[in-house]
Parts: sequence; C-alpha cells; structure tokens
Amino acid sequence: MTLTAESLFREWFLPLYPEDAQTDLGGARSIDANPANNPAILAHLDDAAAVFAANAPVALGLPTSRLELDYSDASVHRLSAALDATQRDRLKATGQKGTSDNALFNFVVHGASYVGACIVRSHRGRWAVRRPLWESLVYIDSYLGQGELPIFHWWLKSLADDASMTLADRYRTHVEVPRSKPEDLPLFADVGRVLPRLKRPRYDAFYKYLRAHLPELRDVGTDFPSPERFEELRFEHLAFTMVGDGRMVILHGHNEHGLHAFWMSKSGFEKSAFWPCDKFPEPILRVAQSGEGKIEILLSQDKQLRSFELLWWGP
Repeated sequence: MTLTAESLFREWFLPLYPEDAQTDLGGARSIDANPANNPAILAHLDDAAAVFAANAPVALGLPTSRLELDYSDASVHRLSAALDATQRDRLKATGQKGTSDNALFNFVVHGASYVGACIVRSHRGRWAVRRPLWESLVYIDSYLGQGELPIFHWWLKSLADDASMTLADRYRTHVEVPRSKPEDLPLFADVGRVLPRLKRPRYDAFYKYLRAHLPELRDVGTDFPSPERFEELRFEHLAFTMVGDGRMVILHGHNEHGLHAFWMSKSGFEKSAFWPCDKFPEPILRVAQSGEGKIEILLSQDKQLRSFELLWWGP
C-alpha cells in the first residue's frame, strides 16, 4: 500500500500522543505549551537535537563524515540526500509500530528537533513549544514576513511515497530563500554576456555549454536534477537569462508538460519552479520590460494566454 504522510502519522505516531491531543489535534497544535518560556523545556528540544546528531549516522548505516551533522544549512541537505524509501522502510520495520521503541518514530521526532535547532542557531529562529514536544513549531523573521514552520510535518511529507518535495526542498523554500539577501549574492558573470540557446539539451551537451559560456559556474550543486532526471525532462531547448546584474542566471526550457526554470548563483543551484502550460505557443521567460528587478513569464494554459511577473531571484 502507498504510504502517505497521513498514514505514516496515524499508524506510527498518533498512538503515542496524549489522549486529549488525540481527540483534539487542532487544539494541541495551536496551544502554547510553554507560556512561561521555561528554559528547561527548551533544553529538552536541544537535547533531542544532540541525540539525533550523535545517533543518526548509526541509524542510517552511514559514516559520520558523510552526514556531518554540525547544525549548518548544508547538514540538512546532506541529511535529506540520505533519506529514501529504503531507509524509511528499514527504520519502520525495527521495533513495534506505534510504540516508542520503533526506530522510525525515534528517528523522526529527534530529527524534527535537529532541523528546528538548525533554524534556531543559523537563522535566529524561535521555538513555539507544543504538546507533544515534536509538534513544536519554529518562528523565523525574513523579508517575506514571519514564518511559522511545522518541522515535524515536513518530515512526514518528505518520507511519504507520494512526496513532491524533499526535506531539503522544504528547508530551502521556507528557510534559506526567505532569509537570504539576494543583493548580497556575489557577482559571477557580466550581465551583458551573450548566452545563446542550447538547441539539443542533452546532459553532456549542457556541461559543455557551461564550460564554454559560463565557466564561473563550476558546480551545479547536489540539488540540481541528476543526469537521469535531466534526460527525462526532454527539454525542447534551454535558454539562459542573466538577472540581478550578474548575480544569477536562470536556466529555462519547456517540454510537453510545461515550463521549467532553475535559478543558479555562483555557488550553483538555488531554486526551481515549474508552470504547467500548453506546448504552443512557446512559453517565454524574460527580463520584465518594466524593469524594477523583475522577470516576466508569458504562457498559455488551456489555450488561455497568461502573463505574470516575479522578482528576479524567483518565487
């Protein structure tokens, strides 16, 4: 059977909730369980994060050096890359389902504390304690406003068979991007550089293109589509648009399903977006004619033309 976030929650975690929380999940998730801001309660979250950092490599059967759980943003990406259905199934098969001795239960609840601690340490996040403790949220402030981050639920969604985003995807989208300052990105290319289309975007041709036209982009990063995924996308072509006065380049191309875009900085992949659209007329991504540091998307959905603008550093 397909494991969804909901089925994972109800079978492996819900039985361990206090009885009143089981009958009123909404209330348990909204009530502050530490109104006096007791440091001892916050220390329990720190302890859980430390336990995870020490034990996760053993639980996953990986060398400590591969995960390097040092509370950095990069460590969340390394952790995310190590999580897959095989690891999930091995963990959930260790110990009885719905009990505190189950390996998946312990791995996820301690892992939620670890990812939350990364946000608290690196991005000035603040814990909002809930009952049970693993339901705790993290608040962050950013130029997009205040965010309320349900870390435990990120884990459940990323471990589901139908997951649309990895743990790293959610961390990047809800933490790294909102907290970043695009104007602080280093310049790595001349905004006036001519970047022709890549007419036959096979993966090997793509890398040759980068060496020839964007040699400053030495590494696309671990979160850029793998060679296999790149080939599966079957782009008609790839175009390259320089934005942010040379701080980013947007790789964009369409296939039979829609328009894909990938934002790349000097350090590699930053984020991506996808817009379903008709194959004809060909979708367009370009610097907005109005200027003001924006890009413009023009496409057709169900034969209805649409246009909208985004900030140059993306959604």
